Amino acid sequence: MSLALRGKTNVPGPDLEHGVILYLEDVTVSFVGFKALNSLILNIDAGELRCLIGPNGAGKTTLMDVITGKTRPDSGSAFYGQRLDLTKMSEADIARAGIGRKFQKPTIFEQMSVIDNLRLALRDELDVWATLLTRFKDHETERLYELLGTVGLKPDAHVIAGGLSHGQKQWLEIGMLLAQEPQLLLVDEPVAGMTEQETARTAQLLTDLAGDRSVVVVEHDMAFVRSIAKNVTVLHEGCVLAEGTMQEMQIHPEVTRVYLGS
Repeated sequence: MSLALRGKTNVPGPDLEHGVILYLEDVTVSFVGFKALNSLILNIDAGELRCLIGPNGAGKTTLMDVITGKTRPDSGSAFYGQRLDLTKMSEADIARAGIGRKFQKPTIFEQMSVIDNLRLALRDELDVWATLLTRFKDHETERLYELLGTVGLKPDAHVIAGGLSHGQKQWLEIGMLLAQEPQLLLVDEPVAGMTEQETARTAQLLTDLAGDRSVVVVEHDMAFVRSIAKNVTVLHEGCVLAEGTMQEMQIHPEVTRVYLGS
């Protein structure tokens, strides 16, 4: 998880004139002769919640790496909005421009309280001690409690983060990303290891977050995908195999053959 904060540099946000927040065309990434992505084409609309599914090795992680600047494609284009070329931006500048990524394993400060984790995310231009010792303005404190309410952790504001359940740690990290005001949120396997109740809460959270921002979810739990997905993209061998509703994907012959099974 990056704690680079939007608005702290001159990095612009996306131009959403045509309603598309992410546009990838013919993106290819090779590793020692193996094409992790093979002329991949993908569009994500502003405010959309999209689920990415596919077998292991389909290219899902590599795709996320390209979007966040961790991996440079061999060829192809990747644009955030209409003007920001992700292939020419650093990871930090991509984060500052409004793309947040949540990895499967939570990366929080476990020895600090929940609210102090959010303080660090909200004011990451300062070092840890400067952040914790600096008096917060009223509007910043209001923002912290707003974030706590959004992710369902307001009653746990002063709990040490290491004592949270697995699901609560995931929600805290999402809150830390939201402090950066991302317009595109990438979430990798958010419900792995969660209880049934935590999974249901996470489904509601991600559904609520879409609309104000775009949310892209990579997930193997098909029951969870069915509970949140309007649009699904199926990756296979580095390409988009199919796109559509989950209902359409469940009866798509190629998707059934390579991933969902009979």
